Amino acid sequence: MKNRKIGYGLCAMALCGTLTWGGAMETWAAYNMTKGPGAHLQDYIVTIEAGIHPVYTSIGSEDTLKEASEGEVYEVLSDKGDGWVEVQVGDGTGYILTEEDGVTVKELEEDGKETDGARESMEAQQQEDISANRRQNLVNYALQFVGGRYVAGGSDPHTGADCSGFSSYVMLHGANVPIARSSGAQSQQGVDVSADQMRPGDLVFYGNGKRINHVAVYIGNGQVVHASTEKTGIKTSPWNYRTPVRIKNMLGD
Repeated sequence: MKNRKIGYGLCAMALCGTLTWGGAMETWAAYNMTKGPGAHLQDYIVTIEAGIHPVYTSIGSEDTLKEASEGEVYEVLSDKGDGWVEVQVGDGTGYILTEEDGVTVKELEEDGKETDGARESMEAQQQEDISANRRQNLVNYALQFVGGRYVAGGSDPHTGADCSGFSSYVMLHGANVPIARSSGAQSQQGVDVSADQMRPGDLVFYGNGKRINHVAVYIGNGQVVHASTEKTGIKTSPWNYRTPVRIKNMLGD
């Protein structure tokens, strides 16, 4: 079980005022004394002010949805007791232990620029989480075909595909994004991104001279998955095993 640092030292503060965006902060333990485990909360946020903190899939589990880092803001959905809160993570939910150093809970006032800024940050974080989840789902979908056959002209990795047949199939069925069939035509779609902007789910194109002749799906950690050759089939490789000539974001995020 994860270490729970319960901070009851500031309980007296709970008797002197309420949590406000601009006011003094109580510990979440003190907050629990008035709200109680299971209470549904509105207009409260968790802010990561320092460090990196796990967002868990459930209380008592070691499985994480993500690592929340400094500056991220999450909407609180409910108080689960013992310092745990349920928060909105993209289009799903997760759980954060609020009694760790660098994690704060605040109530948003109805009006004020600080509140507007916090809401904007929270909404931006939710959209970022939705995007990351969508991209990871695409990667997971593509990786299931590793070990499959390379077939020239093939468009279905279940039975065999070439590079652009593979990329067009996984984009359509893994992310509901239809793209062109050939690698050259695919390279003209989407939005150009640089190597340092590349995210899982982007397409990486390779060429010989001025002609695009190969495409792969970036899966993160410096790797791509692609229908390589008849000898090697569908496999993973370092993203720069050949010199990339173009990288494209096809997902519109």
